[in-house]
Amino acid sequence: MLFRIPVFLLFLSCFTFAVAQKPVVFNKKSYEHIFKSAEVYTLEDVESNLSFDTISSATYQNKFVPNKDYYPKNYNQNSSYWYRIKVRFDEDLDKSSVIEFFDQVTDYIDAYFPDENGNYIHSRTGADLVFKERLFSHKNFEFLIRNLKKGEYYYYFKVKSKDKVNVIIVFRTVERFIQYGLTEYLTYGLFYGMIFIFSFHNLLMYLAVRRKQYLYYILYIISVGLYEVSIDGIAYQYLWPQHPVWNEYAYGIALFCISSFALIFTKELLHVKQKAPFYFKLINAVLLLRLAFFLVCLLYNPDWFKYKFIEFIPLSIGFVTGIYILWRKRYRPARFFVVGYSFLFLGFVIKIVHILGYARHIPGALGYYSLSFGFLLEMVFLSFAIGDQVRILKRKKENAQKQIIKQMQLNAEMKDNLNRELEAKVEQRTIEVKKQAIALQQQNETIEKQNEELVSKNSLLEQQSEEISRMNVLLERDNISLKTSIEKVTDARVNATELDFEEFSQKYPDKEACYKFLAELKWESGYACLKCSHTNYCNGKVPYNRRCTKCAYEESVLHDTIFENNRISINKAFYLVYLIYNSKGTISSHKLSEKLGIRQSTCWAYASKVKKVMEERKKDLRGIGKSGWSKIVLDKKA
Repeated sequence: MLFRIPVFLLFLSCFTFAVAQKPVVFNKKSYEHIFKSAEVYTLEDVESNLSFDTISSATYQNKFVPNKDYYPKNYNQNSSYWYRIKVRFDEDLDKSSVIEFFDQVTDYIDAYFPDENGNYIHSRTGADLVFKERLFSHKNFEFLIRNLKKGEYYYYFKVKSKDKVNVIIVFRTVERFIQYGLTEYLTYGLFYGMIFIFSFHNLLMYLAVRRKQYLYYILYIISVGLYEVSIDGIAYQYLWPQHPVWNEYAYGIALFCISSFALIFTKELLHVKQKAPFYFKLINAVLLLRLAFFLVCLLYNPDWFKYKFIEFIPLSIGFVTGIYILWRKRYRPARFFVVGYSFLFLGFVIKIVHILGYARHIPGALGYYSLSFGFLLEMVFLSFAIGDQVRILKRKKENAQKQIIKQMQLNAEMKDNLNRELEAKVEQRTIEVKKQAIALQQQNETIEKQNEELVSKNSLLEQQSEEISRMNVLLERDNISLKTSIEKVTDARVNATELDFEEFSQKYPDKEACYKFLAELKWESGYACLKCSHTNYCNGKVPYNRRCTKCAYEESVLHDTIFENNRISINKAFYLVYLIYNSKGTISSHKLSEKLGIRQSTCWAYASKVKKVMEERKKDLRGIGKSGWSKIVLDKKA
């Protein structure tokens, strides 16, 4: 007995709580009702494992709490939410009715309706199910009320969605549902018809004037249409009814296209690159970041498409760019652009307010379709902006044509005046020419006489020229002989005495002269490739190098000479060898440093190298005389 008392009290408390939920009363005059606020009780199923039998039991009745928002929401997308409504039919209703859910992105909705016997019938629908499984072929979710007899009833709904949704529950009679559905689809037809008309009109304009702004505008409004049909569920109904998984990508792809083509269209319409370079760079940066986010969502996690609020960033950038160009640059088409974006911005804000649960302050249709209204008004005013730009261009063209016509008239007048002036000048010039002709005739006679004298003088000059040519030939022979004598004297002096660097440099003035001497000395007996022994060669990359025409091996003129890997200038190296040889190795490194202007350590190292070669080739150099310095440069052991 004591055990039964707590159970009875618990049952009584559950019954008391259940009665506390006020019923929504319907009669034959009721044709539509939207459940909101405390008319809907909610229970969060965190583990998503509660069955209907469990939540409908007396134990769970007191766990349902009144909805705190204007419309219920699934704040935790990992949970399932149970919703309960209570209705009372004051009389038997003779009209069929439905319960409708509005938010088309809801993944699953399970409904439990009581029948005449008090048993509950289960029905299921949702965006993740194939479209043909719905009770009605409609973009929203509907459940047919099977029991309309007089009395009070509880209806249970289980909602599970990975997106945040507004659980808008509406009671409608079938007649009202048909009227509402036809009106809604007609409105959508008008909306998408306007998108089609705008697209077709701007396509014709693009084909006529070939301005890219029309093409970007077409892509933008087509993207708007794609987004609207995706978010309204119409695309799912008519385009991919067998593939509900596409619903997860469609609106995300459409939003990306809207943002991208809107910013590109903004750049093209307002000439942002010329009028606002900073905003041009900013728009490009936003486009790249938006593309990166889109690729991450598409390839990594499509659930991130639900973060639609990021579209506020490109929308704001385009809006601020239009305001800047209108305010600072006074570009007239920007006024319609700013007005259009203002409506879109306002629609976006109203939509956000509606999503955040403040719908009670906004009329239902305006809150739900605010973004569509914003897009529609934006398209109208963007068309005005394009038309205004065309009018400006037309006005400029007309002004340019007027200036051209005016300039052509001035040119014609100037041409007539110039013709008259030219005719007068031609007459005057003709008289002068006649006078000059008489004078020229007299001059011609004088010139003819002078020509006869010049002919006789020319014959004399030809004779003198022949004599000069003969003398030049003789002088040239003497010069060649003299040059040869000078070279012989210089060579003899080089080999006979010790010269200073300036005198020595006259014989070997630069690197080219030294390389030439080494080439003649090195290949005196003929050329043979070190790699393949081929005897034909061509010039190498460095002057006087020789490249084999067979294997392309290039041999340096310094290879296998005492100057290979030389670190001082070649003409100084020549002089150093010359001094060491003439002094028979007795000249000191200090003296060499003083004569050549090179560090004493370098002179010592190089002198040691030369002396070593002289010592090794002492027998070969015996009896050659002072000219033997040039014979040691080819020492291959150096």
